[in-house]
Amino acid sequence: MDKNIYLAQFYGKSQNYTQIPREWFSKYGVKRGLRNEDHTGVLVGLTRIADVVGYQRDEKGQKVDCDGVLYYRGIDIRELAKVENYQGYLYEEASFLLLFGYLPTEDELNAFCKVLQNGYDLPDDFLEMNLLRLPGKNLMNKLQHALLTLYNYDPDPDNTDVYQTLRKGLNIMSKLPSIAVYAYMSKVHYYNRKSLVIHYPRKDYSTAENILSMLRPDSKFTPKEAQLLDLLLFLHADHGGGTNSTFTNIVVSSTDTDIYSSMASSVGALKGPRHGGANIRVSLMMEQVIDAIGIKATDEQIVDVIHQILNKKFKGCHDGLVYGFGHAVYTLSDPRAEIMRHYCGILAKEKGMTDVFRFYNRFEKLAMKTLKEEKGVNMCSNVDYYSGFAYNMLGIPRDLYTPLFVISRMVGWLAHNIEHKLYDNRIVRPAAKYVGDLMDYIPRKDR
Repeated sequence: MDKNIYLAQFYGKSQNYTQIPREWFSKYGVKRGLRNEDHTGVLVGLTRIADVVGYQRDEKGQKVDCDGVLYYRGIDIRELAKVENYQGYLYEEASFLLLFGYLPTEDELNAFCKVLQNGYDLPDDFLEMNLLRLPGKNLMNKLQHALLTLYNYDPDPDNTDVYQTLRKGLNIMSKLPSIAVYAYMSKVHYYNRKSLVIHYPRKDYSTAENILSMLRPDSKFTPKEAQLLDLLLFLHADHGGGTNSTFTNIVVSSTDTDIYSSMASSVGALKGPRHGGANIRVSLMMEQVIDAIGIKATDEQIVDVIHQILNKKFKGCHDGLVYGFGHAVYTLSDPRAEIMRHYCGILAKEKGMTDVFRFYNRFEKLAMKTLKEEKGVNMCSNVDYYSGFAYNMLGIPRDLYTPLFVISRMVGWLAHNIEHKLYDNRIVRPAAKYVGDLMDYIPRKDR
């Protein structure tokens, strides 16, 4: 007999003892998912790092939808991302801003970049022993493993002093691009029997340039390609203290554990499709839609497909969700998606993919309109909608979509980790109400 049958029996019987009725959460005033009744987040902390604005309050305190704005240290990201302001190293400049609270001078930015570049190289034998000899089926799990392994290469790993946290965090940031790319190369070599190509990081390259250089067999890329990836890293660098992976980092680090454990826990949170893994689902969905109706489809055909997705009748989309639309905070628009749309249009011309870009644009407008009609609420396109298309234009494999999110968000996790240490520094310990029955103990022989 299959031993798992016993587990199924135990589980079935347990339903008589473990169920919690959904209405009890409202009865006891529980903020499910740390959300208020109007779906806004419960206030659990204060931050000066980033602000996410997606709605306002009227004179009665009611939530009112508005165009989205994302501020990095009080600066609208649309100002930072303007084409005419671009001089390269946008992600590094934003990282400095998020960590230190002000925009760096040219000399300060160069010095900061030098700190990161000096940390590019992995420890001796790390590549061979931890990546090439131990390929992983899932790159996010591999990143967690690699982060925890870096602990062993740190002579003082448990030092959680603020300065040491900053120093160690920057060292992790420096090494993550190489770890992610090498983990991918190791995986496809071992599991897909592809040629193993290893390029070492160049210390005269930015984070974005190094990722493209290490990922491509010939190490070549165009300035517009590097600019788009730089922008992608910049747009994902932080999103306030309430995101799941950032809050996870704060919760774990509040125990005064080492930074490697804190960062690994955030990677685990970001792996989930409800958080960082959504861009892969968007990419798959749009690929299936284009295969079904083509990029020259009429508006009526697109709307019909959207209805099929919502009604769980479209091939490969069985959960009724139009991926890339809707957000926990943004309502009328996601500023990251708007910026991404503009830059994707620029690279699409260089890549000869303007027709595909136009289809994405049409689908976006029709999906937002249809979702408003069907759901009765505003559901804007989010950053995940265009990021998959951007990665596709850059030739970046889907396996690396979420690891790239980790690379960019690492600075946000670090900034919030440090901010909590400096100005809050209490262990996070919320409450849970016991709603079970009180029972007498029954001796084993009498059960």
